[in-house]
Amino acid sequence: MRYLPLASKKTLLIALSCAVIATACEKKPVEDPDLKLAEKDKVARLIPARAKDRKSWATDILAIMDEAKYPHSLENICTVVAIVDQESNFQADPAVAGLSRDAKKALFERVQDKLGDIGVEKFKEMLKNKPTPEDSFMMKINKLKTERDLDLMYREMFDYFKDHYNLSVVTGAASLLAGLDIKEYLNPIKTLGSMQVHVNYAFSHAQTLTKKDAIRDDMYTQYGGMFYGINRLLGYDADYDKPIYRFADYNSGMYSSRNAAFQQTISKLSDIPLTYDGDMLSYDKDKNVLAARSNTESQIEMVVKENKLSLSNANIRGDLLKEKDQEFEDTEIYKKINKLYAEKFNKEPPYAIMPNVEITGPKLSRDYNTNWYANRVNGRYLRCASNAKRLGFQRQKTIDVKEENSNDE
Repeated sequence: MRYLPLASKKTLLIALSCAVIATACEKKPVEDPDLKLAEKDKVARLIPARAKDRKSWATDILAIMDEAKYPHSLENICTVVAIVDQESNFQADPAVAGLSRDAKKALFERVQDKLGDIGVEKFKEMLKNKPTPEDSFMMKINKLKTERDLDLMYREMFDYFKDHYNLSVVTGAASLLAGLDIKEYLNPIKTLGSMQVHVNYAFSHAQTLTKKDAIRDDMYTQYGGMFYGINRLLGYDADYDKPIYRFADYNSGMYSSRNAAFQQTISKLSDIPLTYDGDMLSYDKDKNVLAARSNTESQIEMVVKENKLSLSNANIRGDLLKEKDQEFEDTEIYKKINKLYAEKFNKEPPYAIMPNVEITGPKLSRDYNTNWYANRVNGRYLRCASNAKRLGFQRQKTIDVKEENSNDE
């Protein structure tokens, strides 16, 4: 069973129906404003009472889902509500305890990584004394409470330094800074808004905005934060039979749950333990693929060789490069490994398991893992789903185009 049917499936269903029934899609159903209002009211009642202006949140959720053509199913609505509540308690720009302290730590680490010990000391000196010692950037940062305030302060601070200093000359780090968006690299705020979406996702999925600062500003709005978050959450298809795996993916990366299951399959075939983290290749901290083989890739090569699966190491690497996409399921390595498992153990391998990923970051009071996160969100989802059933929301159902067409006639 496919969990959360998305726009691609709905479009395909309608297209196939139109091909069979020539007149089925000639007319569009007329929207009933009273029904739309009633739906907004129901969705608003699914949002926790602590949220300010629940109807406004409900309006934006439904508008974003309509734009992307995500069905207004119980599953989809409650999946969104659960994630927003987990990430921000329905606050567009949530305050974060200890944010300035932890963000400075992350900022200094990044400065030191690229500019070295001399660079980071000069950077701290600038923070303490500019624009003036009496009203320095460091003093301003220490007073900030929300991500947006810190983000804006960082941008103001960086622009000041850019106009008054040449860091690459001062530190002799010109070669390290070549080709690097140093302003974006050093910004400690990487996940933004009510759904805590990573900025890199927003940069690559922005529709009309092109400047990074403008995209960041948009993510701090109620609509903008959910626009990127809902699409990040629902905008890919997976054969998950339980919503908890999509919650795990939201935390640890698209298809992490599916990939973790594939890693488990490899481990059982090789009889060698693996970490089921959902990453089959090696990545740097900015999620760029490294040339070095991961333990998973090495074990795959071993299993392929021992079982004569007729795949070269280059073939394996090429298939694994698709691990963040649905099309990985169409690769030779995915099909042959799963077939081998079914033949050896006389049962189909699992499609998804909970990935084993540690959660760390400057905005967390302590380290957690994906299992903790996914179960927390799932608890919110189940409460929402129970209320949704009581309010009359239906589980996902397909569109009966033929019936709609006969009514139009």
